[in-house]
Amino acid sequence: MYKNILVGFDDSIPSKAALTEAANWVKKHGGKIVLVHAVYFDTEEFGIAPEQHEKRLKVGEKVCVQTKEMLTSEFGIEVQSLLCEGDPPNVIVDIAHEKKADLIVLGTYGRKGLNRLLMGSVTSHVIVNSDTDVLVVKKQCSECTGSYKSVLVPFDGSEFSMKALSRACKLSKIDGAEITALYVIPRYEEMIEFFRTDSIRKSLLLEAQKIMDTAKEIATGDGVPIKTVIEEGQSGEKIVATSNRLKNDLIVMGSYGWRGVNKAIMGSTAERVIINAPCPILVVR
Repeated sequence: MYKNILVGFDDSIPSKAALTEAANWVKKHGGKIVLVHAVYFDTEEFGIAPEQHEKRLKVGEKVCVQTKEMLTSEFGIEVQSLLCEGDPPNVIVDIAHEKKADLIVLGTYGRKGLNRLLMGSVTSHVIVNSDTDVLVVKKQCSECTGSYKSVLVPFDGSEFSMKALSRACKLSKIDGAEITALYVIPRYEEMIEFFRTDSIRKSLLLEAQKIMDTAKEIATGDGVPIKTVIEEGQSGEKIVATSNRLKNDLIVMGSYGWRGVNKAIMGSTAERVIINAPCPILVVR
């Protein structure tokens, strides 16, 4: 499924977890890893202290060499390490395109409770601008196994959620993952201030059931069993709460065509899930 995996690596604990997750995947399923370490060149900063430029490049080179050696000896997998200059998110997106990566893996700090703009400029920029799927890892290194047994797919019947579900089905065939599709009925009365009658409530529930029937048809067509859950409320909150309750080890979401938009408006639901979810999130292109 994923054979050419790019990992953005800055030697931080989150990026080490991302690297471990990717390495375990490749060890179990085959493929190779392209490790990318970007040194940002700030003209103003290096103009004042030009020696910092060379120092950072040397540190980056050492990180790449040591990490590649560790991966080769510990996991026995094929690794290419690249030391690049430039703004990390731009470098990651460009190299992924150049190397024809079919997955980008990033670690994230998952700053719960803070403004969504602090999700992380690298993570948000890559998700918005990448040509390929992005896996955001939110685990301790010791918990990174590279396999998934319980997958949650937020599903609303859109083209993007259908692609996400199809990708989850492929994962299920590889690792035998149990898939749960979740549809969240929005509280329209909070948006347009109308009174919800029993007939309106029944109509919304009927529509939700039709959407879940579509999810079942897709999974059945792929030969994969699926469970469905219908909730009501704010989508991001319900996705996170459901994932907590089901103890999922992966959430698979559609990208909703964010390409070209500012990271600040990537989408409140996606950002809320990425910041607060208890497990990794796979954003599907």
